[in-house]
Amino acid sequence: MLKKIRVENAIGMTLAHDITKVIPGEYKGPVFRRGHIITDADIDELKSIGKEHVYIMELAQGEIHEEEAAFRIARAISGKGLELTGPSEGRVNMVTQHAGLLKIDIDLLTRINSIGDIIISTLHNNRYCQKGTMVAATKIIPLFTEETKVVEVEKVCRTEGKVIDLIALPESKVGMVITGNEVFKGIREDAFYPVMSKKIEKLGSSVVHKELVPDDIDAIARAILDMKTAKCDVILVCGGLSIDPDDVTRQGIIESGACIISYGAPVMPGAMFLVADLESTPLLGVPGAAIYNPTTVLDLILPRVLAGEKIQKKDIIDLAHGGLCLNCKKCVFPLCHYGK
Repeated sequence: MLKKIRVENAIGMTLAHDITKVIPGEYKGPVFRRGHIITDADIDELKSIGKEHVYIMELAQGEIHEEEAAFRIARAISGKGLELTGPSEGRVNMVTQHAGLLKIDIDLLTRINSIGDIIISTLHNNRYCQKGTMVAATKIIPLFTEETKVVEVEKVCRTEGKVIDLIALPESKVGMVITGNEVFKGIREDAFYPVMSKKIEKLGSSVVHKELVPDDIDAIARAILDMKTAKCDVILVCGGLSIDPDDVTRQGIIESGACIISYGAPVMPGAMFLVADLESTPLLGVPGAAIYNPTTVLDLILPRVLAGEKIQKKDIIDLAHGGLCLNCKKCVFPLCHYGK
């Protein structure tokens, strides 16, 4: 139970909640913490931030305070790779302990947010995060709620799984087949490798084999099989995926024995993207857009593939909503709508 007390009458009493001070453009944070014993010297400060009353709380049987509730909820919904910070102002944050792929159980998130009084906010599913990224936060709306609601969250997560997980990406060996007569003959310098190798290294993996091949179906197929023989964990086949008559990369992939899962993606740039499987080795066909666009569909799918996820056609189709890049002058991905 909460008791509303005028600040002048609250001297010697213990605050039941954090009190926030806001200075526009300068500061926002707690000026008094829950548990603070109010003194005569605090009265002017409280009134300066518009507080004529404070809450003193006496919990009834079966009630739980916002800080304990937030901590228990955060602990229940958090999987591996996350640490909890707080509570502060009734809120607990979940922060990554290492780089990795963020996985959100969206259905479970919706279910818990529908219980009442409880809120959980997260970043988007399938986002690649660096160490120290805040990926979620939780609190309850009132200062206290029925403990049964928190117990329900704990039970659901114990029986059905965590709402939030962070998957560490292994150090994968990547093979690259780069197609094109102009590159193979030395007329033009290969532009794929410098771009692709940087993306792969940022994800903790490395290109261990690279082969330049002409626009020839058999040559492309042989190069792909060479990557398989070299035990590459992932194979990228770059270029030659348009509908031009000289672009035969897709036919070369088929000739290698790979099974094409999806050709074409409702994502721009990168619409000619290809996903295939070669005897359980993932193969990605990377169109030319990846050379000159800082972010393409490859950036949405590659972290998931390196995390060991088996990409299905529906995964590609689902990218349509949010799949249109606005080609901003300064790319701020992933701090934008793209791929979400």
